[in-house]
Amino acid sequence: MQDPRHDRYEGNAGPAPGEVLVCQPGAAASYWQPMPANGHVEVIFTPDLVAMEQPLGFGTQTLPPGGHVREQAHAHGATVIYVLRGRGRAVIEGVEHPMRPGTAFYLGRHRRHIFVNEGDENLVFTWVTVPDGLDAAFQDVGRRRQPGERAPGPFARPAGLSAGERQTSFSPPEATSPQR
Repeated sequence: MQDPRHDRYEGNAGPAPGEVLVCQPGAAASYWQPMPANGHVEVIFTPDLVAMEQPLGFGTQTLPPGGHVREQAHAHGATVIYVLRGRGRAVIEGVEHPMRPGTAFYLGRHRRHIFVNEGDENLVFTWVTVPDGLDAAFQDVGRRRQPGERAPGPFARPAGLSAGERQTSFSPPEATSPQR
């Protein structure tokens, strides 16, 4: 039986086409995130959801006012960030960049980065990781979230690197504060 939240297209005459998966609002797996990020992540596309020729992960992250993504770097791939809503600051390799709707970032391997919500509303951005794996880290450190569910109080992240963080070869954080 087909999941009503996802649309799949199968079969086609001619050369074998790639798959199509459409994810409707509220259908993506979502996870509350621990301090200091707080907020939540939606994992929209991963290779375990749809066959991919080039494995990637795609989703959104929502940081509430005052939340920040702790300093990190990824050893095995690139990340693309595109800001949808809100205002904040990215610190990439120690250089500050404003985050506002329409700002895009490409982060190659081993590029240390922090994202900080400095505004009065949620900072919302999309993320794409190639290859995939970041989605597993979000799941490992987070708590499952249901659409419309009220945010839990702040909670601590597990000690050390999670299995998902090791899979994506996170570099341990050098700093955990977004201080200037």
